[in-house]
Amino acid sequence: MAVKEIEPHLCTVYDYFLKNNQKNEYFVIPEYQRSYTWEICQCDKLVDDIETFISEGAEDPYFFGTIILNVKSEKMFLIDGQQRTTTFYLLLKALEFVIGAKLKNFVEHDEDSEFLKEGLKGDLRKIQSVVYKTNDEGILKIKRDPALLDQLVLIENNSINEPEINKKIFAEIVRTLNFDDLSNLAKENEISKPKLNKISFFSNFKYFYDRLSKYGESSIHVFAQKLLDKCQLIVIRSWNIEQAIAMFNSLNSKGLPLSDADIISAAMYANIEKESEKKEFVEKWGFIREATKDGNDLKKGKILDIDGVLQQYMYIYRAENRVYMSINSETPNVTTPGVRKFYEGDKGSLLKNPLVLCDSFKTIVNLWLLIKGYSIVKLLLKFNVNAKLYLVSYLFKFCRNDGNGDFDSSAITEELVSSIAVPLLRLFAILEIVDAGYSSNKFKTFLFKENIKLVDPRTSISEIDSDFNNHINDAGNWQRDDLKRSLLFYERNPLVYLNEYLYARNHGKKFILSDNVNIEHIMPASGKNIAVIRKDAGINDVNEFAAIVNKLGNKILLEESINKTIGNAWFKTKTQTSVREKSGYKDSCYSIAASLTTYGSDWRVEDINMATEKAVNRILDFIFGKS
Repeated sequence: MAVKEIEPHLCTVYDYFLKNNQKNEYFVIPEYQRSYTWEICQCDKLVDDIETFISEGAEDPYFFGTIILNVKSEKMFLIDGQQRTTTFYLLLKALEFVIGAKLKNFVEHDEDSEFLKEGLKGDLRKIQSVVYKTNDEGILKIKRDPALLDQLVLIENNSINEPEINKKIFAEIVRTLNFDDLSNLAKENEISKPKLNKISFFSNFKYFYDRLSKYGESSIHVFAQKLLDKCQLIVIRSWNIEQAIAMFNSLNSKGLPLSDADIISAAMYANIEKESEKKEFVEKWGFIREATKDGNDLKKGKILDIDGVLQQYMYIYRAENRVYMSINSETPNVTTPGVRKFYEGDKGSLLKNPLVLCDSFKTIVNLWLLIKGYSIVKLLLKFNVNAKLYLVSYLFKFCRNDGNGDFDSSAITEELVSSIAVPLLRLFAILEIVDAGYSSNKFKTFLFKENIKLVDPRTSISEIDSDFNNHINDAGNWQRDDLKRSLLFYERNPLVYLNEYLYARNHGKKFILSDNVNIEHIMPASGKNIAVIRKDAGINDVNEFAAIVNKLGNKILLEESINKTIGNAWFKTKTQTSVREKSGYKDSCYSIAASLTTYGSDWRVEDINMATEKAVNRILDFIFGKS
């Protein structure tokens, strides 16, 4: 007999919930799912859409997308549709309270109003059959004995990304018989009202209740009918989890696909048996998620996201275990598995020690939180994104968690970070100059092999520095003259940052790279005076002028505040020192800008070319280890 794997079904919102109730099934939000993220603006649009559907008088149903469920016995795991299912529950619960209040205050004055009242009673019965998973008799029993609500399971939320207080608030909303009983929700849960209002379960429910309360009896009756009987969903039941996830990722055009981190974290959590360890894992994973989520410094600064954490540890682990090195060859296999394939490989052996693995992930996050403000790190991050992999690989061994799983940062200093950042800068500066990509043998193959030394505590930094030096100076790799020809016509920005760093270092100045820094054109590249500036420069052709002003020698770092003040002023205005109240290069912490205040002449094309020559030689000396 064939095993049933997929069962698609078109149903109304009412049927979607009611059929599950009749079968004694209930929804489960899997461990890997994200927290509930719908905001009031999305709830507002949901109600707007239903109102528009009603006002247009359309006979055809209104379609609310696809729900994908992975069915296991009475449990229906929400693979796709977690957000909508939860939101519909909140909307139905708000609608129950609003209709209940309308009926309580209803005044019959004619036959039509009598029919309307009966209609509202019918709406209320249908909604209550859904939100309490019972019939009229069961609802009467619940009203007599509210303790029966404690047995009610609507949605079992196992997401490790949803704070426990949020889960509790949702449970209390759906198990409450009277709206007024929610007035003490904050106090009962020992949280402030502002914090309660920031929990989406409550804020969205409250929004629905407030908006629907403004409807008249007739309007709320029509709204309830259309929501329950005319709003439809395609519900796809699958009895195969991999198949369900694959369908989700292919059908999910509006939402985000399940990430590797979502699935891997669920597998880790599933391998924990003790409740105390589950709680410990949730706390640690919550810290990792929080530190790398949108809006926080690591994600906002494009330094690290959750998938980056998994990738970086994969590089460390594979290097520590020499996974990609063959006994018969000194050349590494640079083919890298996908993150999920790596962690699920070897029958998921890595995932069988979830707390140890989570501590390693947490170490990477803590490491980035510690070093993200170092100027040398900010500089390195201006270059190819892969530089991060090798920086972390080297530093990871210095900050292993102590016996208690706490992060030990005592060995991490700016000097230590600079010791590895400098050789990486030398190599990634070349990558910035040449036409070849990171995947070429001169970069990726060398770095994969070197990473085995980077993760090894027995390898000294002098040996690593020597390896980089020998590789860069190998005549078969790069010639100084070839790089110089490219640098003389270089127009991008990463090397402008490197030039500032090298100038400061060579002059014994401290290099400070602030977050609010601009690329300043000494000879302006645009502005209202650009035609005069171009004429003064003796250049009539627009493209020729653009090539000149975008050279390395004409671009420097400057604080955003100063740059906004001086705008596209003339060189003499930018470099003046006599009027102290007027902002200019004299106020900059960047060494090149400050040095230009004593420049002995105006700034012409020959000055740009001369400054470019100096910058090029400065960078090449650094790359080839001459400075």
